[in-house]
Amino acid sequence: MAGLSIMIVTGEASGDLHGANLAKALKELRPGVRLVGVGGQHMRAAGVELVQGLHRLDVVGIPGPLMIWKGLANMSTLKRFFRRESLDGVVFVDNPSMNLRLARVAAKFGHRVIYYIAPQIWAWGRHRINLIKRVVRRMIVILPFEESIYRDANVPCSFVGHPLLDDVAQRHDAVGLRKQLGLPVRGLILGVLPGSRHSEIQSLLPIMLEAAGRIRESFPDLHCVIGQAPTVAAEWVNEVIDQKTLPVTVVPNRPEEVMAAADLLLVASGTATLQAALVGTPMILAYRVSRLTYLLARMLLTVEHVGLVNLVAGRGVVPELLQSEMTAEQLSAEALRLLKDRTRYDQMRDALGGIRAKLGSPGASLRAAEVVLTECQA
Repeated sequence: MAGLSIMIVTGEASGDLHGANLAKALKELRPGVRLVGVGGQHMRAAGVELVQGLHRLDVVGIPGPLMIWKGLANMSTLKRFFRRESLDGVVFVDNPSMNLRLARVAAKFGHRVIYYIAPQIWAWGRHRINLIKRVVRRMIVILPFEESIYRDANVPCSFVGHPLLDDVAQRHDAVGLRKQLGLPVRGLILGVLPGSRHSEIQSLLPIMLEAAGRIRESFPDLHCVIGQAPTVAAEWVNEVIDQKTLPVTVVPNRPEEVMAAADLLLVASGTATLQAALVGTPMILAYRVSRLTYLLARMLLTVEHVGLVNLVAGRGVVPELLQSEMTAEQLSAEALRLLKDRTRYDQMRDALGGIRAKLGSPGASLRAAEVVLTECQA
């Protein structure tokens, strides 16, 4: 295995982080492994040799013509890469809309295909299971209920636990974090995490800040702290902030600290809700997409809840305000219900405390790396 060569393909910000942690684990277990891949700053910092000449994609829902063109250009570049490279395995991380298409191409050129952080076929896209059975050698899943779904479909599958367990501390010093982040030590801190894409910032952040203004009418000492994802440009956030009259602090690249310093969170649906659950801060989940995307999703959705935190809990622990319900009026109303009812607030905090135990045990990236190496030498 001295000459082992593995490719890791990620897409979004969270995938870049998970791919980087997988890369570190692979190098720890097999120091001489050559890692190439598709990703961002975290993958590069982990020692992954990134494929050059790819366009950045930033889209939710139905892509426009420019995004379609960029996606096709990326597909063409990677197709040439798969054709000419000798790889012992290709690991696709999350991002199924692009990665399943690429997985089919990689398999066509004879590469072993492994999928880490599985497509959410339990929510929608059950038809994808047929493609997965044809091209994926092994699924590596991070949610406890996924393993039986894939095994029932005769897809080799390994549950490794959730990688967030390696990153999120079990305890936080909220007062100390407020000082570090330049936030008021006293008063209500409202954490706002509007997502990692430009489209999400445009769609969600103005409504979240308008809701914050309404909450401030009842809590005049309210201070907002915005967790800015590494894929979000400062000017995107500043354009929205400039239109508001709220006390706001923007903190780049430190979502866990923002979550732990806050009393309550407004969070875009996604992995951030699980991260917030592990931190233990009560939250309200919110999301909006285009009407067409929403209508398509409604036709395909097969689960009662959208938020990962509620899916893992198996019940509605956190309020979900989606689409037409995601208004400043309803966001602020849900927030005030929690803030003015300590029993309700504490019940949510207690329920969030049970999420960690459901996600497995720390060491997911290392266990995933072990599975990858086993498959690549088989």
